[in-house]
Amino acid sequence: MKILWPGLLLLLGLIPLIVGIYIWLIRRRKRFAVRFSSLSLVREAMPQQAWVRRHLPFMLFLTALASLVIAAARPQAVIEVPTGRATIILAIDVSRSMCSTDIPPTRMQAAKDAALSFVKRQDPGTQIGIVAFSGFAGLVQAPTADRKLLETAIESLTPERRTAIGSGILASLDAIAEIDDRIAPVTTDGAAPTLEPTPAPDGQFAPHIIVLLTDGVSNSGIHPLEAAKFAADRRIRVYTIGFGTDGELGPMRCGDQFGDPFFGGQGFGQGFGQGFGFRRGIDEETLKQVASLTGGKYYSAKSAGELQSVFKDLPVYFDTQQQTSEISFAFAAAAAFLVVLAIALSLRWHPLF
Repeated sequence: MKILWPGLLLLLGLIPLIVGIYIWLIRRRKRFAVRFSSLSLVREAMPQQAWVRRHLPFMLFLTALASLVIAAARPQAVIEVPTGRATIILAIDVSRSMCSTDIPPTRMQAAKDAALSFVKRQDPGTQIGIVAFSGFAGLVQAPTADRKLLETAIESLTPERRTAIGSGILASLDAIAEIDDRIAPVTTDGAAPTLEPTPAPDGQFAPHIIVLLTDGVSNSGIHPLEAAKFAADRRIRVYTIGFGTDGELGPMRCGDQFGDPFFGGQGFGQGFGQGFGFRRGIDEETLKQVASLTGGKYYSAKSAGELQSVFKDLPVYFDTQQQTSEISFAFAAAAAFLVVLAIALSLRWHPLF
C-alpha cells in the first residue's frame, strides 16, 4: 500500500496524547469519588463487564480517529483488474453421432441450444467465432460481435461423416490468427502443419480461448494431441467438452440426408435420418490431455441441462493489468462505522436521561 500524503500520518501522534489526557481525567475524577472502607465492596458493586462498558466506546473512537487520519493521507493499493474479454472460438462436432436422440431432441439440437444461450449471455463487444468439424474442419463464422450472424451460423450446422477433432483445433487457431497478428497461423504444406514461433512469453496466455465440443473419438485428420501442441505453443487455452450419455446412442434423427455444413451443398449419401447407432465412445482421456496441455479444462456433460451449466461456467475474462486505486473511502467508511458504534454503545451503557 502506498501513501500519497505521508506527512499527514504524523497526526497519528495525537492518539497517545489523547490517551494520556483520558487517563489523567479518569484519575482526576477519582479524587472526588466516594471512598469505600473496603475494596471488596467496590468489586461487588462493579460487575466484571464494567471496565469494558466504561472504556470500549473510547477505544472505538480512537480507532475511528486513526482510520480517518489514514484516509486523509490518501492510501493507494495496486490491484489486478480485467481489461478485456477473451475472443472465443466455439468448435462444434457435427459428426453423424450428434444425430442421436439419447439427449432430446437430438445431441445436435441440444448443442445448438447451449451455444445460442452462451452467445446471448455475452457482452455486446465479445468476439465469438464458430468452427464446425466432422471428417474435416471449416470456419463457419469468423470471430464477430454480431449476434445475428452467430445465431444464423449455429442454426445452419448440419451433420457429416467422421470426426476430426485435431482439425477442429487447427481451424480454430487459424481463425484466431486472422484477427490477432501476434498469433502465428498454422500453415499447411500438404497434410502437415508447420509450427511457427509465437511471441507469447512463458507463463502467460493469449486473450483467446477455444471451446471444443465433441461426442466421439477422433478418427480423421491430425491427432488431437498433436494439434494441441500448436495451441500450447501459441498460449491458447482449449476447453474441451465430452457430450453424450453412456450406452447406446439410440435412434438418429437429423433429416433425410446430409448437406455440406460449410458451403450449403447437398451431401454425400442418404438416410442417416433414421436408424440406430453404436455405443458412446468419447475419448475422455485425450480430451483431458488436450485441456491440460493447453492450460484449459475438461468438462463432461451427459444431458442438455449439464451442457448449459458447462457453458455458463466457461471463463470469458483473461487479460488483466495492475491498476493503482485510491482506497481512502474504505478507511473513511470504517471510521464512520466505528464512530456510530461507539456512540450507540455509549448511549446504551451510559444513558443521558
